[in-house]
Amino acid sequence: MAEVATTAKRIIGNVENVIVGKRSQIVLSLVSWFCEGHILLEDVPGVAKTMLARALSASVGCSFKRIQCTPDLLPTDVTGASVFNPKTTEFEFRPGPIFAQIVLADEINRATPRTQSALLEAMAEGRVSVDGITHTLEKPFLVIGTQNPVDHEGTFPLPEAQLDRFLVRFSLGYPSMDQELKMLDMLERGHPLDKLGPVVSAAELLACQQAVREVHVDEKVRRYLMQIVHETRSHDELSLGGSPRASIALFRTSQAMAAILGRNFVLPDDVKRVAPAVLTHRLIVRPESRLRKVTSASIVDEILGEVPVPTLAAEARVS
Repeated sequence: MAEVATTAKRIIGNVENVIVGKRSQIVLSLVSWFCEGHILLEDVPGVAKTMLARALSASVGCSFKRIQCTPDLLPTDVTGASVFNPKTTEFEFRPGPIFAQIVLADEINRATPRTQSALLEAMAEGRVSVDGITHTLEKPFLVIGTQNPVDHEGTFPLPEAQLDRFLVRFSLGYPSMDQELKMLDMLERGHPLDKLGPVVSAAELLACQQAVREVHVDEKVRRYLMQIVHETRSHDELSLGGSPRASIALFRTSQAMAAILGRNFVLPDDVKRVAPAVLTHRLIVRPESRLRKVTSASIVDEILGEVPVPTLAAEARVS
């Protein structure tokens, strides 16, 4: 796990040359990446959502493509299409941006549902089917989606099925005044992103993804995270709780968080750190509860506060 922690530190340090004061969000991004999951950044305009995605891609030696989602974007603009070549009198497949190792889907909720669905197979299975032929995407493969939750004019909200494909969802939030002053100093003579180079290779990242799977999760910790998910299914304020996919996501992200912190075993605190980012977008709050300003985030916090944290038995502590 020491190698995973060292790799994570190199990426975090490199990204922080561009993104100021967002260490926890950068760590969550790496947690998702090390779990082979995908990231949804949801926040107001101008808080560096796209910049974080570009900084992550620049820090790793992987191919990168950006898709600017608009209502007239077609599925073939994402997956690619077969084009007739008059020289050979044959159709040739020209891959779309989804064939990059890191794909930024900027303002993903501005694309139509048909185009949004073009991302589903790639995100879930790491494959793309075009004209009856299935193409396997090169690993490591990561989709980073961004969306603005404030301006809903001309948008197509992501359905629950596609939200569930994103391993984590989180916001960046506004920086403090000191952080914003530091940002102005960094931007005074040019953009720091232009000088950002890769500090980790694709092979090192793949090694981290394999190592994360070896992190030990004790039976008590497994029951703890399962109890958290099951509490969402019986909560009075929710019409839909976490699915088994949510349980798997919480399990995997807890492993990655422990590995990034340099441990080869998961603590309940690791589960608590990742639970809000993993669960909130998978829950549906009842309409009457939404009228009372109840949110999925507040419900997750409530459940984390109520579910007892596992401890060693008295006889085990004595021994």
